Amino acid sequence: MKILAASDIHGDLQAAEALARKAKKEKADLIILAGDLSIFGNGLEGLLKPFKDADKKVALIPGNHDSEADIFMLKKRYPDTIYDLHNYSFKIGDVGFFGCGLANIGPNELSEDELYKKIQSSYNYIKNSKKKVMVVHVPPYNTKLDRIGNNMKIGSTAVRNMIEKTKPDTCICGHVHETFGLEDKLGKTNIINAGPKGKIIEI
Repeated sequence: MKILAASDIHGDLQAAEALARKAKKEKADLIILAGDLSIFGNGLEGLLKPFKDADKKVALIPGNHDSEADIFMLKKRYPDTIYDLHNYSFKIGDVGFFGCGLANIGPNELSEDELYKKIQSSYNYIKNSKKKVMVVHVPPYNTKLDRIGNNMKIGSTAVRNMIEKTKPDTCICGHVHETFGLEDKLGKTNIINAGPKGKIIEI
């Protein structure tokens, strides 16, 4: 399976159009958007139309700039295009997708305990899948992907703990603009800060 993962589009329609073109060119089976689709709810109008026009399925979660209501609105507008990964999980063949949106910061902040419980609940449905992909917005704590400024760490301990517990093959995240495109590893799990330009991942 080939996935085009991206994050932090922040309402940029040109970025969405570029991602849709990349998905068609690379023959991606699925697009994953790991949060911050908007700027605090602004910029969502027409944002997923390029993916619908490209006949591509999109799995998404809200980031710290988005709300659950934003995702609900997009699901109503594009019901045949979207997989909601914030409150649900799903399988495509032998690959299970699970995770949780929002973040440990922002107007819709989740506590680390809430993040942990939501990821655990999502994981339970796909735990027997041969391959597993975790999708979160905030990166795991104390990795190459959660550092800003003078090595300040802003990642999530809940995300790190769930990676260490569930051992997914891949964890896709975003949030930290300074580390867009970077990758790291926790045990056997590849962790990728997808960023708005997107990254092709083969599972």
